[in-house]
Amino acid sequence: MNISEPIIALKNITKIYESDQGKFTALSGVNLEIYKGEIYGIIGMSGAGKSTLVRCINYLERPTEGQVLFDGKSLATLSDGQLRLARQSMSMIFQQFNLLMQRTALQNVCFPMEIAGIKKREAKKRAKELLELVGLGDKLDAYPSQLSGGQKQRIAIARALATNPKVLLCDEATSALDPSTTQAILALLKEINEKLGITIVIITHEMKVVEQICTHVAIIAESKIAEVGTVKEVFTHPKSKVGEKLVYPNGIPDEKLIGKRCCRIVFDGTSAYDPAIASMILECQVPVNIMYADMKRVGDKALGQMVIQLPENEQLANKVIQNLKDRQLVVEEVYDYVG
Repeated sequence: MNISEPIIALKNITKIYESDQGKFTALSGVNLEIYKGEIYGIIGMSGAGKSTLVRCINYLERPTEGQVLFDGKSLATLSDGQLRLARQSMSMIFQQFNLLMQRTALQNVCFPMEIAGIKKREAKKRAKELLELVGLGDKLDAYPSQLSGGQKQRIAIARALATNPKVLLCDEATSALDPSTTQAILALLKEINEKLGITIVIITHEMKVVEQICTHVAIIAESKIAEVGTVKEVFTHPKSKVGEKLVYPNGIPDEKLIGKRCCRIVFDGTSAYDPAIASMILECQVPVNIMYADMKRVGDKALGQMVIQLPENEQLANKVIQNLKDRQLVVEEVYDYVG
């Protein structure tokens, strides 16, 4: 739920690294606002600057220029003690879990509370509750070496929640996991967001991660923000070239599309039992060529997109487009697409 003031605001953030080889600009003039309760995705290709961005959010990396505001306060103005408290309110989980291998699951979750000076009995009680929350109430005494990747990440999430953070920063948190485990971890993060009201920022290079649980997304490319919006807006009508590449993850055969009239159909929650394309073909009495499809079924809903090649006859092509629009589908023409 949005409030008048963002919980995180980045104002003209620039980060420049200096080395013997010269200067490297990791971030350039980044502006971003994230509101309380959102699941905000920051997506980009490798090297785009997204990991530097998340480390600037909690001041593990200090920006060369610009301001980071957390809860309305500039992190640059905080004392070391105040900054530590702010970081406790912005917990982080990582791709490689970063668990202490000589500690049990319970002891790993207790660790940040020990650092914060919480009494041992209280910390142990809280850790048990959090392990129950992430579905590992029966693994209190297990060591990381005895657990699967998904279980390790669940412990890492429980540990991140130990200090009652307002924000959870996830840096490629599912990249080391198999697809089914990734689905389970994302579902857990969504549940945590809904139950606890924690704002979640997800750094990823996968559009499918963003589509599954994020409410808003920022696309970063070449150290700059290329596009921002709700996930539905960006998925339905990507405005940047990098946005198009992320929305079309498998690419589209350019030689077949260039010079042809095609349309892109977005399925954003229509019934999975409605054979929209088959019905359109029967009603319009025209063949269409499916150029690209990325569809999935979530419950009884169809989510995804499809690109079809329209008939050469303009009247028939318009008839197809109108038929699809009449079915309450999002339809847009694609011209000279280059993936």
